[in-house]
Amino acid sequence: MDIDIIFKIAGIGIAIAVLNQVLVKAGREEQAMLTTLAGVIVVLMLVIQMIGEFFDAVRTFLEF
Repeated sequence: MDIDIIFKIAGIGIAIAVLNQVLVKAGREEQAMLTTLAGVIVVLMLVIQMIGEFFDAVRTFLEF
């Protein structure tokens, strides 16, 4: 398993958490919520891409 994806997800999580706190302290709760939602969507897209690659690998393995 490639450890780079774990670091990408952790980096996105840290960046979103910091941005969320800054926006909440500035009184922009709506933008903070949308930023958090965007971060979750980006991470889900990464995970879905990995799942797709996994199924392709399984399909390739089963064809042999």
